[in-house]
Amino acid sequence: MTGFELDDRLRALRGAGADLAGQLRAHAMAVDADPYRMAPYLDLAAYRMMRRSVTPLRYTDGPLRVGRFRYPPGSCLDQAVWGVELGYGDAGMVLACPGPSLAGVLVDELADDAQRDRFYEALADGTTWSFFALTEPAHGSDAGALETALRRDSPEHYRMYGTKRYIGNGSRGRVGVVFARTGDGPLAIRAALVTAGPPGFRATALDMVGLRGAALGEIRLDGVPVAAESLLGRHLSPTRQGLWGAVRVFNMMRVQVAALAVGTGLALVDLVRADRPAAPGAQTMAARLAACRRMVYAAAAEVDRDRGAGQPSSLAKLTATRLAREAARWAVGSLGPAALVERPLLEKWSRDVCAFEFMEGTSDIQRQHVVRSYLKGLVRRGATAGPQEAS
Repeated sequence: MTGFELDDRLRALRGAGADLAGQLRAHAMAVDADPYRMAPYLDLAAYRMMRRSVTPLRYTDGPLRVGRFRYPPGSCLDQAVWGVELGYGDAGMVLACPGPSLAGVLVDELADDAQRDRFYEALADGTTWSFFALTEPAHGSDAGALETALRRDSPEHYRMYGTKRYIGNGSRGRVGVVFARTGDGPLAIRAALVTAGPPGFRATALDMVGLRGAALGEIRLDGVPVAAESLLGRHLSPTRQGLWGAVRVFNMMRVQVAALAVGTGLALVDLVRADRPAAPGAQTMAARLAACRRMVYAAAAEVDRDRGAGQPSSLAKLTATRLAREAARWAVGSLGPAALVERPLLEKWSRDVCAFEFMEGTSDIQRQHVVRSYLKGLVRRGATAGPQEAS
């Protein structure tokens, strides 16, 4: 995985991301202090380009362009290359950007044309957040055990009951997808397109330590009305209507979390070097992160070839999040504890790197994915090892 190299098209995208990283970093501390005061930042050039890069072409006036190159939405590799550079600016600012986010990936996979129109038209103003509500208080990463119920009220209407917690933009999102079950068994789990605000829908903010820009919230659903036409995947086979789509979303988004983690790690190295150019271990840490970055690129390319390929994305997230935490500990050790007060970004990023662990499945979940792939014969012996520098 470590031999992946970028072509001219991807190098141009990487350069565009690097140019915008400083814009995100300039506002990082303000958004960390109050992630619900976003009005001053919604028209940032970085945010406009981020939204364009993930919005289907039918809802924009064309793809993202950098020089002579075009970047239609949907590529995991494009997003990973872009994500490392934006994460170098500030991952919390990336996650604070309004737009399709995880819900958009699921809508792209499962929705029909009318549902896509409804979703993307709700986001068209560039000031609206979306939510992806799967996790529940009692079950965490065990999506198959979710209890939120979708009960039929009439032939064309349901009501939804349950609680979702740790939902990105859960308290400020205006439209999103909610997973619930219509009965027993994994095939009874469905995803519904839901708008915030109807009777029975209550969203509250949660206290956060790291990556505060993600604005995690809790959503309580007490008889929320859901029309049958809002159930995603009605035109697909029963095996592709619920968790199948969620798995494909996670396979893509775990790579993006890994990209943000690598970008944060590289930012920490450069923060130390700015004060101590010859800091012991700086060259080694930078080399390990560079190797991990190539690994993330390679994993993204694998996901583009097969959205069902979970092992590469799990391994990328597992390796990158661990290495980002190591980079934070090394940075604090290199500059001394007082630097956490003197350099606010060091303190912030030291909190943020811990939060990556809980996005799109914990490290324990990622290890289970890798082991299952190995046992099923989907991974060649020795292929699950990450870069030697990141072990």
